[in-house]
Amino acid sequence: MNYRIALIPGDGIGPEIVREAVKVLDAAGKKYGFTLDYTEVLMGGASIDVHGVPLTEEAVAVAKASDAVLMGSIGGDAATSPWYQLEPSKRPEAGLLKIRKELNLFANLRPAYLYSELKAACPLRDDIIGDGFDMMIMRELTGGLYFGTRSTVEQDGVRKATDTLTYDENEIRRIAKRGFDIARKRRKKVTSVDKANVLDSSRLWRAVVEEVAKEYPDVTLEHMLVDNCAMQLVRDPKQFDVILTENMFGDILSDEASMVTGSIGMLSSASLNETKFGLYEPSHGSAPDIAGKDLANPIATILSAAMMLRFSLDLDEAAGAVEAAVKQVLKEGYRTGDIYSEGCKKVGTVQMGSLIAERV
Repeated sequence: MNYRIALIPGDGIGPEIVREAVKVLDAAGKKYGFTLDYTEVLMGGASIDVHGVPLTEEAVAVAKASDAVLMGSIGGDAATSPWYQLEPSKRPEAGLLKIRKELNLFANLRPAYLYSELKAACPLRDDIIGDGFDMMIMRELTGGLYFGTRSTVEQDGVRKATDTLTYDENEIRRIAKRGFDIARKRRKKVTSVDKANVLDSSRLWRAVVEEVAKEYPDVTLEHMLVDNCAMQLVRDPKQFDVILTENMFGDILSDEASMVTGSIGMLSSASLNETKFGLYEPSHGSAPDIAGKDLANPIATILSAAMMLRFSLDLDEAAGAVEAAVKQVLKEGYRTGDIYSEGCKKVGTVQMGSLIAERV
């Protein structure tokens, strides 16, 4: 089988980590009898430099014509990059928001899993870690505060900014169904996170999630306020299976969960629409300070590529082989600088990618 993949290397370390993910994907294809045709797409700062905008309509068309999209990272140093002198709608991250909306990528899946080999990198105490944890954060991605009406005005000499948080019941219902479907394949527990004690949008969220839960009698539902969830992630992360939440809360909680695993450089993510189409990217940023230095950890991007094989291409065996190769390399003691500990073998971006590809 042949599949069409749109590649968005992006900015900073993006091109380096995508290159290693492609290396691993090609190794999996050779072993399991499939091929991938890649078409490179510019987005973020790279697109601004060439086209003057963070995402062109032509780039969106290429993505839509593909079976899936694999992305590196978007953005730069906000303090020094000329990209951040532009109005917000022309900055790198605007391209990311646009492609999510254009491709209707409403469901963001971010697994947070603690590898036994990386327990030393986890900032939590051993008695909290226990046998480790394995959670999936399901974040609604195309609604809420990030896509609501916003304005900045001056009234009577005082500057005033407004951001609008809006959800309708259909947006909530479709992400809730996806969350319960994922939970049904895991440990059958959903923790729905909101701020229902304050926000009307959260009260609607809670009501709709409870309606959806009736369709999944085999899945346990609990509600948790977002501030309590933030505390529970560091107090007892193993209690969570699927965390279901809205856009901004999911953005914050998934980054917190990533650091509980020891390094954000280890965590993959998938953004899916109502079909099998998805955009796959690491959870971390563009890290411009280490770009081009062979220091970046490509594992999050490689694991994102494995998610692509599983969720969009139905290549479960190949996906499992990639995940097993990552575990094997870690078991053998190889580490990039961000997850390095005494006694391990430090390697760079390129070597880490090669080691994983060799073990697929």
